[in-house]
Amino acid sequence: MADPIPVPVGILRLPRGPDSSGSRGFSRHRDNSRDPDNSQDPRDNSRDNSRDPRAVQSARAALRERFLRLLGRARGKRARFCLWNGLRLLADFGAADLHSGAFQVDSLLTPLGIQASALLRSGDVLEFSFPL
Repeated sequence: MADPIPVPVGILRLPRGPDSSGSRGFSRHRDNSRDPDNSQDPRDNSRDNSRDPRAVQSARAALRERFLRLLGRARGKRARFCLWNGLRLLADFGAADLHSGAFQVDSLLTPLGIQASALLRSGDVLEFSFPL
């Protein structure tokens, strides 16, 4: 049976994460020499205002909500997981623990056989998909 054609998903560029200085949040100070995207005059307001903290927080909250709704819709459905090593697995999606970084699955079909239930580390998962 042929796989269905995947639905294209738009890409949203997220801001850079916390710096390595140990601060707990995003740095408010910008070093223009390190940021290749900020090579324009900072007084030029023609660029979108993606560095506004409220706009960034709002975008991050919307993306998190969409991701959590996606996980809710995936529960109990047959999902395909692609791992970083190129292995493709099929399983019934159970749940995701975002704090420990694991996906709980049932009936995991692997090259070695079927596992009744398993935890997949999210760091090992490149992508996963399921039919809507």
